Amino acid sequence: MLSQFKKWMAAAALMAASSVSMAADYIAGTHYKVLEEPVPVLMDGKVHVEEAFWYGCSHCFHLESIIEPWKDQLAADVDFQRVPAMFSRNWILHAQLYYTMDQLKVLDQLHSKVFNSIHLQKQRLLSPEDQRQFVVDNTDVTAEEFDKAYSSFGVKSRMTRGDKRVRAFQITGVPTLIVNGKYVVDATSAGGQQQMLDVADFLINKERNGL
Repeated sequence: MLSQFKKWMAAAALMAASSVSMAADYIAGTHYKVLEEPVPVLMDGKVHVEEAFWYGCSHCFHLESIIEPWKDQLAADVDFQRVPAMFSRNWILHAQLYYTMDQLKVLDQLHSKVFNSIHLQKQRLLSPEDQRQFVVDNTDVTAEEFDKAYSSFGVKSRMTRGDKRVRAFQITGVPTLIVNGKYVVDATSAGGQQQMLDVADFLINKERNGL
């Protein structure tokens, strides 16, 4: 019995050492970037993770299949939000669709469908007319309700704030994860999309533990 206990302890120690070793392998400046000027986050005791993305980005589309189950298992002290990047006209149009869906409270219902529509069904959703029809066809939202939200001050102001925020992250591409407004992680630096989430987990723990 004692021998079995010793074996269990040895195995646990090996796993702990392996975990520490893996964590130690994530190096600032190599696997993630540290912002010289952190971007403020809500001071609510949570670790904030943001994904900068664009609906038209194939890499963002591919990330969806692994980031959805990842965000669903995040602890209660982690807040995950998406922020659409607006680096060109098409990106701006898709960002407006994103914020409109959010204002209409159908974002969770439609987010994945937008990606599928663009990348699988080849519907670009770049005109207000196409975007309106997409939302009306997939929800109980009326055309009038869509138009009112689409041109609202609330949507326009959120677009302005979101654009400033993404630019403050000093990123040049998407998808990119930003942890607590301090750390920037992309697939190139992390070594792949799954590795992005592994590095994000490491940084979440780092922030949680005040390291």
